[in-house]
Amino acid sequence: MLGRNVRLLAGALIVACTVLVGPSAPSGALFARSLPVEPVRDVVSNRVMTWNICNPCDVSNVDRAAEIARYAPQVIGLQEACVRDVERIRDHLENLHGLVYHVEYGSVLRNWGRCGGAPWSPGAFGQAILSAAPMTDHVIAEYPDGGSEDRGYMAVTTTVGGKPVRVFNTHLAERRQETVRADQTRVLAPDVAQHDRAIVLGDFNAVPDAPELAGMWALAADTDPACRPSPTGDCKATTDWQSKFDYIFLRGIAPLEHHVHPTRYSDHHLLRTDLNTA
Repeated sequence: MLGRNVRLLAGALIVACTVLVGPSAPSGALFARSLPVEPVRDVVSNRVMTWNICNPCDVSNVDRAAEIARYAPQVIGLQEACVRDVERIRDHLENLHGLVYHVEYGSVLRNWGRCGGAPWSPGAFGQAILSAAPMTDHVIAEYPDGGSEDRGYMAVTTTVGGKPVRVFNTHLAERRQETVRADQTRVLAPDVAQHDRAIVLGDFNAVPDAPELAGMWALAADTDPACRPSPTGDCKATTDWQSKFDYIFLRGIAPLEHHVHPTRYSDHHLLRTDLNTA
C-alpha cells in the first residue's frame, strides 16, 4: 500500500509540474516564450532568399523555419504563404534558432482550402517578406487579372548589406497562362523601374526565355550571371520538374555568389544569393 501511495504522489507531482510549466511541444502556448535551443546568432547581412513554400502541402512550419535558419538570410521572400504559417515560421526562427525577423504580408486572397480558418473567416494567402531590419513604405498590389487564382506583388524598403534597397516579392499566374503573366509583368516592371537599387524576388512560373519575362530582363539581371533570356543560357533549375521558375532579379546591385538548394519541404528549391551592396 505504501508503494502504491508513493507512485500516486509521484504521478500527481508530474501532472502539477506539467500544468505549471506548460507543454514542451512546438504547438504549446508557452513554447513561444522559451529560450532558443541554439545560441542567438546574427543573420548574414548581405544575403537574400526566395522560396515558394508550397501550399497546400503537409509540411511542418518547424521544418520550414529550420531550412531558412540554415542560411540565415537578411531578407527572404515567401510565396504561397498563409499568414498563420508565416507567423509560426517567424516564431520558430526566433525561439528555436535565435533569429529575429520583422514581417510584412502581401496577401491577395482569403481561402479556406489554402489556409484553413473558419469557413466564414478563411486565412489570408499570398506573399510575405521577412527582414532582419525594419521595413517601410509597404505596398501591396493585386494584378488586375490573376489568371486561375488571384495574384499580386508586394514591395518594401529595407536594409541589405547596410544599404537601403527596395525589395519586391511576386508570384505570377500559373503555367500555361502566358498572356496573363505578360500582363502582370507589365504592371510590375514600371514600379521596379522607379528605383535605381531594387531586388525582385519571386516565383514567375516562366522559364528565362519566356516572352512574358522580357520586360523584367530589360530592367534587371538574374543573380546568376550565367543565366540569360535565351535557350543557350546556363540557368539552374529551381523546381522539382527541372525548370527555372524562381528568380532574384537585381537592379543596380551586383551578386557575389548564389546557390540553389533542393528541399524535401517544397516542390520549389530555395534560391539564395550574397550581394555586393557597395
